[in-house]
Amino acid sequence: AMNRVQLLGRVGQDPIMRQVDGKNPVTIFSLATNEMWRTGESEVTQGVTLLFLCKLGDISQKTTWHRISVFRPGLRDVTYQYVKKGSRIYVEGKLDYGEYTDKNNVRRQATTIIA
Repeated sequence: AMNRVQLLGRVGQDPIMRQVDGKNPVTIFSLATNEMWRTGESEVTQGVTLLFLCKLGDISQKTTWHRISVFRPGLRDVTYQYVKKGSRIYVEGKLDYGEYTDKNNVRRQATTIIA
Protein backbone atom coordinates (compact mmCIF):
# COMPACT_ATOMS: atom_id res chain seq x y z
CA ALA A 1 0.00 0.00 0.00
CA MET A 2 1.16 3.53 -0.68
CA ASN A 3 -0.03 6.94 0.49
CA ARG A 4 2.35 9.59 -0.81
CA VAL A 5 1.79 13.20 -1.83
CA GLN A 6 4.23 15.60 -3.51
CA LEU A 7 3.39 19.30 -3.70
CA LEU A 8 5.27 22.33 -5.01
CA GLY A 9 3.65 25.65 -4.26
CA ARG A 10 3.52 28.88 -2.29
CA VAL A 11 2.78 29.29 1.40
CA GLY A 12 -0.47 31.15 2.12
CA GLN A 13 0.35 32.54 5.56
CA ASP A 14 3.07 32.35 8.21
CA PRO A 15 2.88 28.91 9.87
CA ILE A 16 1.33 28.62 13.31
CA MET A 17 2.25 26.14 16.03
CA ARG A 18 -0.61 24.52 17.96
CA GLN A 19 -0.76 22.29 20.97
CA VAL A 20 -4.00 20.44 21.66
CA ASP A 21 -4.92 18.48 24.80
CA GLY A 22 -1.34 17.96 25.96
CA LYS A 23 -0.39 16.23 22.71
CA ASN A 24 2.84 17.07 20.88
CA PRO A 25 2.79 20.46 19.13
CA VAL A 26 2.05 20.64 15.40
CA THR A 27 3.04 23.31 12.89
CA ILE A 28 0.25 24.13 10.43
CA PHE A 29 0.20 26.20 7.24
CA SER A 30 -1.61 26.36 3.90
CA LEU A 31 0.03 25.78 0.54
CA ALA A 32 -1.32 26.90 -2.84
CA THR A 33 -0.65 24.92 -6.01
CA ASN A 34 -1.56 26.13 -9.51
CA GLU A 35 -2.63 24.11 -12.53
CA MET A 36 -2.67 25.71 -15.96
CA TRP A 37 -4.28 24.56 -19.18
CA ARG A 38 -5.38 25.92 -22.53
CA THR A 39 -9.02 26.92 -22.72
CA GLY A 40 -11.02 24.32 -24.59
CA GLU A 41 -8.36 21.65 -24.22
CA SER A 42 -7.67 19.07 -21.60
CA GLU A 43 -5.38 20.06 -18.74
CA VAL A 44 -1.68 19.94 -19.36
CA THR A 45 0.92 18.92 -16.84
CA GLN A 46 2.42 21.57 -14.59
CA GLY A 47 5.80 20.81 -16.16
CA VAL A 48 4.87 22.58 -19.40
CA THR A 49 6.20 26.13 -19.29
CA LEU A 50 3.95 29.15 -19.34
CA LEU A 51 5.91 30.49 -22.32
CA PHE A 52 4.92 27.43 -24.34
CA LEU A 53 1.29 27.75 -23.25
CA CYS A 54 1.14 31.43 -24.19
CA LYS A 55 1.93 30.58 -27.79
CA LEU A 56 -0.95 28.10 -27.86
CA GLY A 57 -3.82 30.36 -26.81
CA ASP A 58 -5.90 31.37 -23.81
CA ILE A 59 -4.73 30.07 -20.46
CA SER A 60 -6.94 28.97 -17.60
CA GLN A 61 -5.53 28.54 -14.13
CA LYS A 62 -6.89 26.80 -11.05
CA THR A 63 -5.47 27.35 -7.56
CA THR A 64 -5.87 24.58 -4.98
CA TRP A 65 -5.22 25.16 -1.28
CA HIS A 66 -3.78 22.38 0.86
CA ARG A 67 -3.58 22.21 4.65
CA ILE A 68 -0.12 21.04 5.75
CA SER A 69 0.61 19.64 9.23
CA VAL A 70 4.14 19.00 10.47
CA PHE A 71 4.43 16.76 13.54
CA ARG A 72 8.05 15.53 13.37
CA PRO A 73 9.90 17.53 16.08
CA GLY A 74 12.95 18.78 14.13
CA LEU A 75 11.01 19.49 10.95
CA ARG A 76 8.12 21.05 12.87
CA ASP A 77 10.41 23.62 14.55
CA VAL A 78 12.38 24.45 11.39
CA THR A 79 9.13 24.92 9.47
CA TYR A 80 7.73 27.25 12.13
CA GLN A 81 10.96 29.27 12.26
CA TYR A 82 11.89 29.62 8.59
CA VAL A 83 8.84 29.09 6.36
CA LYS A 84 7.05 32.38 5.69
CA LYS A 85 4.03 33.59 3.73
CA GLY A 86 4.92 33.61 0.03
CA SER A 87 7.75 31.06 0.38
CA ARG A 88 7.93 28.63 -2.54
CA ILE A 89 8.43 25.17 -1.08
CA TYR A 90 8.31 21.47 -1.89
CA VAL A 91 6.35 19.26 0.51
CA GLU A 92 6.32 15.49 0.63
CA GLY A 93 3.97 13.61 2.91
CA LYS A 94 0.81 11.55 3.20
CA LEU A 95 -2.91 12.29 2.97
CA ASP A 96 -4.88 12.17 6.19
CA TYR A 97 -8.69 12.33 6.31
CA GLY A 98 -9.91 13.40 9.73
CA GLU A 99 -13.08 14.65 11.35
CA TYR A 100 -13.63 17.52 13.72
CA THR A 101 -16.54 19.31 15.34
CA ASP A 102 -16.88 23.00 14.44
CA LYS A 103 -18.03 25.79 16.76
CA ASN A 104 -21.68 25.08 15.82
CA ASN A 105 -21.24 21.45 16.89
CA VAL A 106 -21.36 20.22 13.28
CA ARG A 107 -19.16 17.26 12.33
CA ARG A 108 -16.88 18.20 9.46
CA GLN A 109 -14.26 16.41 7.37
CA ALA A 110 -10.74 17.78 7.13
CA THR A 111 -8.14 16.67 4.61
CA THR A 112 -4.57 17.29 5.75
CA ILE A 113 -1.15 16.55 4.30
CA ILE A 114 1.09 15.16 7.03
CA ALA A 115 4.51 16.46 5.93
